[in-house]
Amino acid sequence: MRMAVLRSAAEWSARFGGRPAVVTIGNFDGCHLGHQKILRDVAERARRANALAAVLTFFPHPARVLRPAEAPALLETLEQRLAAIDSCEIDAALVMPFDRELASMSAEDFVRRILVDTMAAQAVLVGGNFRFGHGGAGDVKLLVELGKRWRFTAEIVAPVSEDGGVISSTAIRAAIREGRVEDARRMLGRPYALAGEIRTGTGQGRKHVVPTLNLATEQEVLPKNGVYATETTVAGKTYRAATNVGMRPTFDGTRITIESYLFDFDETLTRGTLEIRFWRRLRDERKFSGPAELKEQVLKDIERAKEFFQATNRT
Repeated sequence: MRMAVLRSAAEWSARFGGRPAVVTIGNFDGCHLGHQKILRDVAERARRANALAAVLTFFPHPARVLRPAEAPALLETLEQRLAAIDSCEIDAALVMPFDRELASMSAEDFVRRILVDTMAAQAVLVGGNFRFGHGGAGDVKLLVELGKRWRFTAEIVAPVSEDGGVISSTAIRAAIREGRVEDARRMLGRPYALAGEIRTGTGQGRKHVVPTLNLATEQEVLPKNGVYATETTVAGKTYRAATNVGMRPTFDGTRITIESYLFDFDETLTRGTLEIRFWRRLRDERKFSGPAELKEQVLKDIERAKEFFQATNRT
């Protein structure tokens, strides 16, 4: 990762020592096209001003601390989120631990202590619904006023729309949960990805159907149960694949599994990292009469996935 990641105000001050920055603030869950627009605007503005292109974000998500019962399921892990931010040519990210102390900070203190004293913000770019400070008391109008006091500019970046609707993390969560991974891909600007570790399965798939790699992931938003045309990256290589998300009803499964059959792959792996990118939903998951009927359908799924990638000229 090219971007510097700092975990406290003290780390930021020690690293950058008052170097001017163009800053944006947010959670950036999913880092969708709307987020990317803000991030690229920050990067462009910083280059022109010979300043740092900087992001201020939080971990855990503020709602996890303030309203746990209402906190949204997150699209990405913190590591995925930072990697996506890094891809937008941001120089540095300050990941502030969000706790009760930070939550109790007044809007004015937040701006003075974090944006001014720590990050030396000369410009702050945010979305129109941005709120900050204790109880969300600060809004963009107050940010503009405080900017005049402490000599930074505050700018509102308009949201990005797609098919008449505003792109948002909420809309992407809904699309993924409903199996509309192509809609999610359009809003993200890339396929939705699940990442984690290889988990050893029961062996029934390899024995009775086709060999698969099973994913164990900490991500909270899973595609609707079903079969998908995917790309799977393992051991530094990417393979086209067919992936099933679901309960494995033919084998009376009792928990969600994520299994990928990789084309042109014949290794047996029991550990390592795995990432699956979801391109198209092929069908619902359903229960078959037995392994033979399931295998027949899986082979058809594999052919449909191959046809999809051939039609889109993906290698």
